[in-house]
Amino acid sequence: MEDVFKIFRIDGRDAEYIATQVNEPHQHDYEELLIGTAGRLEHFIDFKSEIMEAPFISFVTQGKTHRVRPLLKDGRCAIWGIRFKSEFIAETAFRFYAAFHDRASFCMADGPCFHRLDVICQMMYDEYQQDVVDLSVIRDLLNTLFTMIQSERNKQDLNNDEANQISSNTFRNFLKLLDKYYKENREVNFYAERLFMSSRNLNHICQKVLHQSVSEIIETRKLTEAKNLLITTDLTIAEIGYALGYNEKTYFTHAFKRKSGITPSEFRKDMRKLIT
Repeated sequence: MEDVFKIFRIDGRDAEYIATQVNEPHQHDYEELLIGTAGRLEHFIDFKSEIMEAPFISFVTQGKTHRVRPLLKDGRCAIWGIRFKSEFIAETAFRFYAAFHDRASFCMADGPCFHRLDVICQMMYDEYQQDVVDLSVIRDLLNTLFTMIQSERNKQDLNNDEANQISSNTFRNFLKLLDKYYKENREVNFYAERLFMSSRNLNHICQKVLHQSVSEIIETRKLTEAKNLLITTDLTIAEIGYALGYNEKTYFTHAFKRKSGITPSEFRKDMRKLIT
């Protein structure tokens, strides 16, 4: 996507057309927010598939492997699609929450709150259709949209205290470093030193936010990428392990099985069955 922002609507005819097309799991270089007001959505994300009925919200961070199939219900389908580059809104709690948790999607009650989301989407869409688009207006509306969705997640007890914790500058900067260096064999001290703090304090922050140590988060990031590569490429198990800093196939397989419960080969086989 070349533009920093895009908004579109999927209706019943679009859903029927998409059903006839080849639709493989893929990754984006942008963030995507889907807001369903009618119909259903079959969504493969976080390495599992589920069907949600509107009203629903689904947020897909860049680099996350997923596939969507809009479906009719009672002959109807209506889904807002919002795509934007991460730099369009630098502070996005959703990005960090969704990247490390398997709760990127959730259903909402069909009430006043969700109807207001629909109104805000319509306002953004109307501005986006102007000959001269004011991106500052769209940015403010999108920020409002995120605030309202985050509030609804809090009401459903989906976030607990994590929304405030994820706003931590230290943790946010750690994730940026992790995205840059996770394929290399870097120790906890490497990240702590670049954040001008002790390894102990960095571990304390990570335990508070994700209830995992720094080492566990690093391994989780590596193995999430391993799952993406197992689904989207034909690289061998050894090649994937080597690309992620595992010098021996057996060590990579052991680490993957310890975290996922199955071997990389078994995971690839199961995913291919699921997505076909």
